[in-house]
This record gives sequence, C-alpha cells and structure tokens, in this order.
Amino acid sequence: MIAIGCDHGGLNLKTAIISYFEKKGIKYIDFGTYTADSVDYPTFAYRVAKSIQNGECERGILCCGTGIGISITANKIRGIRAAVCTNEFMAEMTRRHNDANILCMGGRVIDEKTAVKLTKIFLSTEFEGGRHSKRINMIEEIEDKE
Repeated sequence: MIAIGCDHGGLNLKTAIISYFEKKGIKYIDFGTYTADSVDYPTFAYRVAKSIQNGECERGILCCGTGIGISITANKIRGIRAAVCTNEFMAEMTRRHNDANILCMGGRVIDEKTAVKLTKIFLSTEFEGGRHSKRINMIEEIEDKE
C-alpha cells in the first residue's frame, strides 16, 4: 500500500500520480488535500509519515510547492527517510543508497509527467543494502539518541 498526500501546491502532481496508480492497479491511500484551497502542509506530511511508521503503508509520496517543507515535516517522524527529488537519478539513488521511504516533489518545480516518472522509479527501485545499511543504522542510532 502506498500513502500519498499533498498541500495545495502539490495537488496537480498528486492528481497525476493517483491517475497513474489507478491505471496500473497500484493500491494507495489518499491522505489529502483534495482541493486547491490553501492548507498547511505539515498536516498531510504527518498523516502520510505516520501511516508508514505504523505499518499501514510501505512507502509514501508527498507533494507541496517545492517538496521541501513537506519533507522536513515527514522527517520529524521516527523511521522516516523522506527525500526531495527533482530528477530520475535522485529518485533511483534515494532508494538504492538511502532506503528512502517517502518521495517528496514540488508542483512548482517539476511537471506532472516528471512526477509520474519519478514515482515509477521510486517504487520499482530496491535498497542495495551492503555498505549503505551501515549508514541507515547510523541514522537510526541518531534517532535513538534524540
């Protein structure tokens, strides 16, 4: 199950990604927002991040104007590794090397076609493990200290 959410600045990307999910039969939970009315991104980042933390969803997609604010909020939740990506290389490497579990994108930064492409890459790329696992463990140790 994939969690997806956005604020008003990312609604266009979320709509395009959901259309892709529906065409491909990918199961998802839409945590909002549902209109272009101005809303506060922390609400939606929190909902998506918590659904991953509690095991309801495996990975998440978050969209706002730039992807930055929504990623900062999601990364406050223990166990979340949310990454802002703007190109294919970033979407692939954040999975391969960082085991990111939330992809963040900005509706004022990339277009819908790119967002769908990055989503496909993010969802189909596996974590390499190996030397990268040590770094993920280090991140978790920092979380434990805080």
